[in-house]
This record gives sequence, C-alpha cells and structure tokens, in this order.
Amino acid sequence: MSATIHWLGVGLSSIPGIEKLAHDNRNVIVWNRSLGKAQAALSQIADKIEISTLEWSALANKVKAGDILISMLPATMHIKVAELCLEKNAHFVSSSYISPEMQALHQQAKEANLCFVNEVGLDPGLDHILAHALVENYKNSSQYHSDNKLYFRSYCGGFPKIANDFKYKFSWSPLGVLKALKSPAKWLENGVEGNSNAPWEALADYTVDLPEGSETFQCYPNRDSLPFMEQYHLADENVQQFVRGTLRLAGWSDAWAELFDKVAQLTSSASAETAEQELKVISESLERQYSYEENEPDRVVLHVDLEAKNADGTVWQQSYLLDSSGNEKGQAMARLVSIPVSFAIESILNNVAVKGVSAAPHQSKEVASWIQQLTDLGEVITHQVMK
Repeated sequence: MSATIHWLGVGLSSIPGIEKLAHDNRNVIVWNRSLGKAQAALSQIADKIEISTLEWSALANKVKAGDILISMLPATMHIKVAELCLEKNAHFVSSSYISPEMQALHQQAKEANLCFVNEVGLDPGLDHILAHALVENYKNSSQYHSDNKLYFRSYCGGFPKIANDFKYKFSWSPLGVLKALKSPAKWLENGVEGNSNAPWEALADYTVDLPEGSETFQCYPNRDSLPFMEQYHLADENVQQFVRGTLRLAGWSDAWAELFDKVAQLTSSASAETAEQELKVISESLERQYSYEENEPDRVVLHVDLEAKNADGTVWQQSYLLDSSGNEKGQAMARLVSIPVSFAIESILNNVAVKGVSAAPHQSKEVASWIQQLTDLGEVITHQVMK
C-alpha cells in the first residue's frame, strides 16, 4: 500500500501544494482544526482527498509506518508532530526553520531511517536552493580563487502587487510579523559581524534589476545569517559580506514609523504579558485594515546574489531573481511556500531525501530538478550573469 500524506493545517500557504499532490493522484488526508474552513478552501479537489478534523488521537490512530506528516501548524507544534513521527515510524516535512529542538531529533530519525525535512518553503527554502546553485556555479568557474573576497546577499519579501498606503498587506495573522519586529539579527559586513535588535536599526536601500527596469526596495537583515555560511559551503572562503534578509516596498519604513515606535515602547517598558496582549490588539486592528481582499494579487520578490572580487575589482557575479504575482493558480506567497513542500514530499517518496533532520537539498541534481519543476509550473526564475 502506498504511503499516506497527512497534511496538517490549511492556511492560505497550504492550498496550492495540496492541490498539486491531489492532481498527482497522491493519497492525501488533510487535517485541520476547522473542518468547514478546510472543506471550503479545498472544494475544487474534495473528490480527490480526504479531509478530517485535526484531533490528536484520531491522527495518531490513522498514521502508519512509512507515511509522511506535513506540519503547516504553528512552529510551536512541530516538535509534537515530529515526535509522533518517531513513534509511528513516519517521515516529517515542514517549511519552518530548524529549531534546536528539531535538530536534537536528528540521530533518532536517522537511526530509524526517517527523513525529517525542514526549510523547504520560500524563505527558508527556495532561497537555499538558489544559493546552492550560485555557490556551485562560482566554484566551478575559471574565476574561482581561494583569495577572492566574496559578497553574498539573499533578500526576500512579500507585499501587495498594487502598493497601498501601508506598503504591505497580511496574508496571515499580523501577530507573527509584529513579533518579528522585536527579533535581533546577525550578519557579516566588511568581514565584521553586524548586529541589530530590530529592523529599523539596519534599514538600507536595495536595488534589483528587473526585466522591465530596476526597482529600489528597502531591506534589513533577518535572524542570524551566520550559520548559513556553513550550510551554503562558504565557511572556508574569504567572505566579506553575508546577509539573509527581508525586502519591503520603498516607503515601508515611513508608513510603519508609528508602529515601530509602539513596538519599541512595548519592548522597553512593558512586561512580557502586557506586551503580548497589546500586540494582539494591534494585530487584530491591522488584520481588519490590511488583509488581502478576495482574489487580490500579491507579489513576491526573491533575489539571491553572489559576487567575487580580487584586488582589481569584481571578477565574477551572478544572481537568481524570482518576481511572482498572484494569479489563477493562487497567491504567489501560497504557491512559493507550499509547492516546494510538495517537492520535498516527492523526494521522500522517491527515496532521494537524506535521512535524519535536513534542510532544503543542496545536491546539484536535486537543486536543478527543483528549479526546473518550478519553471515548468510557470514560475519565472531569471538567472542573471553580470560578470
């Protein structure tokens, strides 16, 4: 009997991936806390999949060895799902970052011959894939030299295709976005570690060459970029700049200035409990004002760039650009998060995924395959060769 794919959570960023699996005739059970919402969201493929209410005991009773569980639940739930996978000898997939708690399950999963694949959405996910492709391109080039100074930049952002006064719209609860405004970041700049406690401390302009001309965005570092130098096989190189960050539309910082002040005030003066409650109230207000209308197109821009310099200047530079908009196949964010998740599921079914806890694949063949599959599905990935 073929493996069953248990997809947990049917937020907006799940639907295109589920639809792809259904059209590929995979055996899919979708689990969601609200049965009605899931049935409405997946009405087009209701005859191809099973939809169930997410109750833990019912899920545990249904999972069998060799199945695959996809957690699109809040990040706090991933470990509970992963531990169920260990108990049932099933595989695990998530688009989220690998937490220390998830990494701690690596040996158990590997010994059980299980794949626990994470970081296979958009960011993290496709950014990893494109970074691996660039690094391989550079290391295979005649310009490669261990003395070259390297500059790596990876920026991704989602926003409305038609800009509004707020320069942003929310495709899910704003609370996560607000909390991210309080997150510290680390990156490498001029060979020295850079640090910030909030986006407004490290804002910069970032110009991207698009097919119809250049566009300048705002950008800021996101989380801790430094561990990814090893993941991208750059740890032993002469890296001068290494940053993974977030893109926003020009004018975003002005539109959000009052919100920045409020978050900064709560962070510095309020108790954790009070701050949480205040952020929830602000989140609810933002959700009412700045949520996407039905069929309103969003836009996602992902730009990954690697540059090598010697004493005479730039000797090699290439980028990958993904500039996608919402269309009849779904919102760009939803497609670019959940379709790569479906690729990860296929890699497990095809015995290609590595055992244990891993992130998006770095192997040349798999990277090329994912890029080609996205292209075949209509996503336009532009490979820019500057030098």
